[in-house]
Amino acid sequence: MGPAKWHIARGIARVTALRQCQAMTPTPPFDCPDVAAAFARFPDAARPGIMALRAQIFAVAADIPGMGPVQETLKWGQPAYLTPTTRAGSTLRLGVPKSGGYAIFAHCQTTIIADFRALFGPDFTYDGNRAVVFDGATTPDPDKLRILIASALTYHLN
Repeated sequence: MGPAKWHIARGIARVTALRQCQAMTPTPPFDCPDVAAAFARFPDAARPGIMALRAQIFAVAADIPGMGPVQETLKWGQPAYLTPTTRAGSTLRLGVPKSGGYAIFAHCQTTIIADFRALFGPDFTYDGNRAVVFDGATTPDPDKLRILIASALTYHLN
């Protein structure tokens, strides 16, 4: 396949992925086809949990005054959430760990996961100081996750 055909095929794949993810009724809608494609590539078993985490990130961000907009982008091929205007937060990423299930990742050199673990210890499964991992069989407590998300989105304000 020549370069022109490759770019056309890639563009069609990105549009298809965007349509598949928009059919899942994301809130808010995807702005970036590359992010939508990343969500479309998640395993079917993990996608609903990851979509719920995504929605919760935007909901928590909307409730924090003065934080500014959250930007959804890709980092290391995973959906990532930043506060570029205010730089108030540390990046959160969503993905599928090697152990399976799905996870919310924070920068491992922050205290975000360690602080969360100190509060909720055995209520969750952790991947070191970098992630909270979910098995997909149980629904994580949204009130507790709200604390994790808010602490990451305001990390540099502390």
